[in-house]
Amino acid sequence: MSDPKPHAAHPPIRSFVLRAGRLTEGQRRALEVGWPRYGLDPEDGLLDWDRAFPHSGRRVLEVGFGMGDSLRQMAEADAHTNFVGVEVHRPGVGRLLADALTLKLDNLRVYEADAVAVLGECIAPCSIDGINIFFPDPWHKKRHHKRRLIQPEFIAMAATRLRTGGILHLATDWQPYAEHMLEVMEGESALMNCSAQGGYCERPEYRPETKFERRGARLGHGVWDLLFEKRP
Repeated sequence: MSDPKPHAAHPPIRSFVLRAGRLTEGQRRALEVGWPRYGLDPEDGLLDWDRAFPHSGRRVLEVGFGMGDSLRQMAEADAHTNFVGVEVHRPGVGRLLADALTLKLDNLRVYEADAVAVLGECIAPCSIDGINIFFPDPWHKKRHHKRRLIQPEFIAMAATRLRTGGILHLATDWQPYAEHMLEVMEGESALMNCSAQGGYCERPEYRPETKFERRGARLGHGVWDLLFEKRP
């Protein structure tokens, strides 16, 4: 199978806008102290998981971890899984590194980079057990829909990185985006829906509930989880 890549004649459309967020002193310190231990460089090419982590285990990539709360909780709760997070916003990276240092987490590594580039250039085909993408920017306005991360080309590439039986897990609190996600995921022949009804799934216990999610639930807002498995 050929590896889906952006057409060379057109620069890729970014699904994010870099915000000039101010680092706290704690985040700045965590970046200085924690990066040598936890940081990964896309320029190093394909990630060697066995060298990057002290112990072998399941391999899970989280795309766009924000301030890192969910990723930190999952890594803390599951020491037998090795987690790699990808985020472009430095304050979020600093916050996660601060938590990782405090908790002395050994099963967490971080890229500060564009997730599309990391997935395409650093993650080998058929090498990971899970990809988590929780609450990506829905780009509400119609003229911005082309910026949405969840597009057929991206999902096709993500599917090639999963081992057989691996899970691609998406979550969003924006119903129109959930419908778009479901359409895109159903259109990828390498994946099959884990929902017996063919729609959305209940939130698995391993995905932490965010504070925004809890607040939204009190206001009657919905959250949609999609879990798709890599076919043999």
